Amino acid sequence: MEHLHSTEAALTVLRSIAREYSREIEVSHDIGADQTSRRTAAGVGVTADPDGSLPHEAFVEFGGSPRISVRLYPDDDGDGDGDADALITVEGVECPDVPRDSVPAFVRSVLSGLAYVRGRRFPPGYRLIVPLPGDETYKEFIPMVTLTPWLSARVR
Repeated sequence: MEHLHSTEAALTVLRSIAREYSREIEVSHDIGADQTSRRTAAGVGVTADPDGSLPHEAFVEFGGSPRISVRLYPDDDGDGDGDADALITVEGVECPDVPRDSVPAFVRSVLSGLAYVRGRRFPPGYRLIVPLPGDETYKEFIPMVTLTPWLSARVR
């Protein structure tokens, strides 16, 4: 996986994935400490981080089925090491704390059909399983009442 040093770099890759899979994509940007998810911590009228940079957060929605949205967070700790995370939602199932560098592989895995749902009889329950290259796998619990037609079609 390539290193995505900024939110804009991640957006460029996500736009190319949308073209590759013939999907519409809608992007909204929040730029500045007073606009990002850290609004209350920034203070009134403060737009820049203490280091002088402008944090950039974006929300991406892919059209079609499955419904996928991605919230790309800025590098929160301000140390510049690019360890920002993302929140990916697939058909209403939230997958938090996905590293920004793993976002393209995660979205490709879902769109290419590699993601699936694992069902369990006892205790009853479902999990969304999203395999990524390099033996990395994301598993998220799915409440039984929220199984959408797309999720139901991928139960193993």
